[in-house]
Amino acid sequence: LIVTDQGVKAVGILQKALDALGGMPVAVFDQTPSNPTEAAVRAATEVYKAHGCDGLIAVGGGSSIDCAKCVSIAVSHEGPLKTYATIEGGSLKITDRVAPLIAVPTTSGTGSEVARGAILIVDDGRKLGFHSWFIVPKAAICDPELTFGLPPMLTAATGMDALTHNIESYLSPAYHPLCDGIALEGTRIAAAALLTAVQQPTNLQARSDMMMASMMGAIAFQKDLGAVHSCAHALGAVCDLHHGLANALMIDTVLAWNLAAVPAKFDELAHVCQVAGGGAAFVPWLKSLKASVGITGGLAAHGVTPAHLPRLVAIATADICHQTNPRPCTAADFEALFKAAM
Repeated sequence: LIVTDQGVKAVGILQKALDALGGMPVAVFDQTPSNPTEAAVRAATEVYKAHGCDGLIAVGGGSSIDCAKCVSIAVSHEGPLKTYATIEGGSLKITDRVAPLIAVPTTSGTGSEVARGAILIVDDGRKLGFHSWFIVPKAAICDPELTFGLPPMLTAATGMDALTHNIESYLSPAYHPLCDGIALEGTRIAAAALLTAVQQPTNLQARSDMMMASMMGAIAFQKDLGAVHSCAHALGAVCDLHHGLANALMIDTVLAWNLAAVPAKFDELAHVCQVAGGGAAFVPWLKSLKASVGITGGLAAHGVTPAHLPRLVAIATADICHQTNPRPCTAADFEALFKAAM
């Protein structure tokens, strides 16, 4: 079963994948939403079983890859998907019975093609993480030319996702020097390449660098992430914001709040990004980078209202990512961060 979305189909990449399979019998599920849902997983699972499939190929961005990962669980494990969510204690319930998956990313953002996690909105409205080494794709085919047709705003949003993964992984207090090194280099590469990738969409070097930075961020965040991602997961679940855009809208607010907790790490981030002025200048530089790639305005400009705050705060507080934020986060902290980002 090929799992993809309408955008990938519209630009002809799905057809490229079908042509490359040389007549192999395949079924296609092309209805992955921008924030994958349990309903979409159920629909894809029905297609998988109806056609007697024995494996999965995800062609698309993180949404398609995460959807396919959850399909790999659903076709071989009983019960509602939330049973297997990390926050529900479900990771150890995911077994090697999962359907094998090949990932073909068409964006440079989530790095899901090399990661052990998937993010899904389950039926009760929560945006939950699913984590198991068994759902890591068996192979990842990473061709930067497949990102040439990505529109500038999607290039910017997915690129900011990759940058956020690397930055938050490095700032996490968890002990993992290997991931720290990968995260710093991923930050350096993304910071240098993102604007060029947005302005020159067929620049192979910039697209290659962003695809590499995306993979590096996903490898680094095995160390875990932070409060930016808890906020972004809430914004995806409540307001259906693109995950990369949600990260971009929250990152400077959350990082400014984190600065006092780990100033030496901010100095190092500024150093690798060639930002003059040390760690105190890093967040202003990041805001400038966002503006240069076309990401402007706060949450309010992207449809978030004060009425959304109670659910946003509740979901962010329950999210596991902030457990490795440099500063402990309470519900009151999240409310203040969302309000500041408006």
